[in-house]
Amino acid sequence: MAGNSQRKGAVRTSKKGATVGSGGNNKRKLAGKGPTPPAAERKGHPAARRANAAARRDKNRQAQGDKPELLVGRNPVAEALRAKIPAMALYVAVGIESDERVTESLRMAGNRGLPLLEISRAEMDRKTGGVLHQGIALQVPPFAYCELADLFDVPADAPLFVALDGVTDPRNLGAVIRSAVAFGAQGVILPERRSAGVTAVAWRTSAGTAARIPVAQVTNLVRALRDCQKRGMTVIGLDADGDTSFDDLSVALDPVVVVVGSEGRGLSRLVGETCDLTLSIPMAEGAESLNASVAAAVTLAEVARRRRL
Repeated sequence: MAGNSQRKGAVRTSKKGATVGSGGNNKRKLAGKGPTPPAAERKGHPAARRANAAARRDKNRQAQGDKPELLVGRNPVAEALRAKIPAMALYVAVGIESDERVTESLRMAGNRGLPLLEISRAEMDRKTGGVLHQGIALQVPPFAYCELADLFDVPADAPLFVALDGVTDPRNLGAVIRSAVAFGAQGVILPERRSAGVTAVAWRTSAGTAARIPVAQVTNLVRALRDCQKRGMTVIGLDADGDTSFDDLSVALDPVVVVVGSEGRGLSRLVGETCDLTLSIPMAEGAESLNASVAAAVTLAEVARRRRL
């Protein structure tokens, strides 16, 4: 077509028909950008977010000195040893009155080759900071959290998770974990900030059941709840002024995430807006609101009851 030879980038030909090259410019335009980087290195990829979250947790642990902790009490120690969590030593007070839990703990620790250290009761009191220790303590590394994606790998027809929003008391966290195990939940979700962690106090309050359920720590609770929703789970927030009552909790048979807010302010605004529904627990007139762990236990018991029917 006339005039084509004048278009930008067109290939010119000489009068004798010889082709004039582009001087290598087109070759450079077609050059590849190299191999696709691994998923963990791609910005915005879920694998990259998980890798970054793990790196931040490692950094936080290093900043805190990554100090080992003492799990105390006969049930927590026995449960931890049964679950084969990493441990460094077992402390036993001199003159301890033995029972089946102490005997089993000594046997399991011996089978694993853990150092068995007998110390005075005064030394045990000092090491545990005066916490009721029942004469036995297990030295363990900091609690190993899992990723949110790991919870979805737990086999269950209708998964049940518990998420905590602003619960800062480790005793409440331990009690929630204990209820989650008791009523068949498959996992617990904690935000990294403004939340209690699974410390020795939480371990003891959970009576050692923290060894029997995966606990995921997430950087953003709202995003974690939305990820659950994308996987077909219904997010239920506990709220004294909730729009749904126990009598109408038909979604209990579906995959569910129960979100528990703090005692003082309840659910945060963004978390409340993310919930598919908010649930109120019926109480006698004039009764005060339930504490976080009790509210979680009541709700989980109701979900478990409906699933048994």
